[in-house]
Amino acid sequence: MSKPQLHIAVTGLNNTDNPGPGVPVIRGIRESQELDVRIIGLAYENLEPGIYMPGITDKTYLIPYPSSGTKVFLDRILEIHRRERIDLVIPNFDAELYTFIKSESLLAREGIRTFLPTLAQLDERSKSNLPAYGEKYGVTVPKSKEIVSVSDIPSLGDDFEYPLLVKGKFYDAYLAYNAEQVTSHFNKIAAKWGLPVIIQEFIKGTEVNVVALGDGTGRTIGAVSMRKQYITDKGKAWGGITIDDPKMMEITRHIISQTHWRGGMELEMIKTQSGDYFLIEINPRIPAWVYLAVGAGQNLPEALVKLAMGMPVEPYGTYQVGKMFIRYSWDMLGDIGQFEKISMDGEL
Repeated sequence: MSKPQLHIAVTGLNNTDNPGPGVPVIRGIRESQELDVRIIGLAYENLEPGIYMPGITDKTYLIPYPSSGTKVFLDRILEIHRRERIDLVIPNFDAELYTFIKSESLLAREGIRTFLPTLAQLDERSKSNLPAYGEKYGVTVPKSKEIVSVSDIPSLGDDFEYPLLVKGKFYDAYLAYNAEQVTSHFNKIAAKWGLPVIIQEFIKGTEVNVVALGDGTGRTIGAVSMRKQYITDKGKAWGGITIDDPKMMEITRHIISQTHWRGGMELEMIKTQSGDYFLIEINPRIPAWVYLAVGAGQNLPEALVKLAMGMPVEPYGTYQVGKMFIRYSWDMLGDIGQFEKISMDGEL
């Protein structure tokens, strides 16, 4: 008997030097032996590579940024739904999660499922709330502080040693060695992502990451740890390798069991030479390097789809250690007609 086809809408098709997770999420879903899917791409810009990559989306629609207003954003999603009968939407950007979570009930009434954390879960793991999060759940985190004005910068030396990290509330992190560099980074981040800007203690060590999936009841469905081998100037992993780190897995399972996290997440940690772990960030969605987890034996995008659709999912036990990924540039050729169609009609 043939499987019913699922219509899955996915954002994050910007597969550039600052890649979104959409393309690797789609690749994982398409590799499933148990799912029959039609993939609807949701793109914010008409030059997102995932729009044009063969075999990624079945159809792509342009959508407005969530900052254009919840009504405008949802009206476009529902317009696409009327044409495509979306069963599930998987948002892949931090900045759009608030709108999707807030609209979860409305989307569900229309027949569109999601599998996302709650607003409370989203808020408590934010960069500005990380110190309280660490204290609440017994996890070691760096010292951090919110600033909202350049007038807050001169006094940072009272609480922090240089160098320190200057972070945006959604994305971007820069290392600053003096107050002048903090000012420059502050202005750049505030203009792009708004206030507050977060100042974080710089922890010296090796950056290690975990991609994980929680089922909302406290169970960890899967988790894969990775060490970045090559990092771009934007701080993104351009190469990495899976590692065996029981302590990272213990921290990850502890957080998911305590918070009852629902959906994908990425834990960014620093492992010091003395073997201590500092949780520096929790990204509340699947990261762009998730295809490494798929290749290592844990297809977390497939598992997320199954959880969202109420299908049975057994937790993964192991993964292949020493599996490596390397990103590369590839000149993909298309036709001006494709660009014109997505630009003029809002779909391709």
